[in-house]
Amino acid sequence: MTVPMAMLALLDDGPTHGFDLKRRYDALLGHERELKYGQVYATLARLERDGLASGVGVEPGAGGERKVYAITPAGVTELDQWLATPHPPGGRPSELFTRVVLAIAAGRPAETILDEHRRVYLDRMRALTAARRAGDVVDRLAGDYEIAHLEADLRWIELASARLTTIVDQVREAGR
Repeated sequence: MTVPMAMLALLDDGPTHGFDLKRRYDALLGHERELKYGQVYATLARLERDGLASGVGVEPGAGGERKVYAITPAGVTELDQWLATPHPPGGRPSELFTRVVLAIAAGRPAETILDEHRRVYLDRMRALTAARRAGDVVDRLAGDYEIAHLEADLRWIELASARLTTIVDQVREAGR
């Protein structure tokens, strides 16, 4: 998810200022990684420079005037194209894959890495499951997404663990 596309999507609802965009972003998507104000304003400046958003005025704020931004027709087109284009899965698997391969290549026990990740992933799944009860619909949807990915990672951990002897031999041979 790119911050510029999030800003365009939020501006598509109507003109507003950076403070409000940050607040709305954080409420919808910022759980565990809120945006910094500097990132919001730098993104808005780039969107304006690229013709995807424009300053349409100012309004009074608690600390002074706030510049109001609106999405441009080019911004609407960019947002629509981004939303309509599927994000293909890409490249190598996660960092866990890399850690396991490099541990084997370095002669370290990959079992330990797999076991520790299994424990951490299961703990995270339990926390997400508990949090679903108290969360709003966006929190539940995000939790479901993360749980599905954790389940897939756990299946990979089990597969890698079951094949570890063969994997160790092949990785060490490939690294020579």
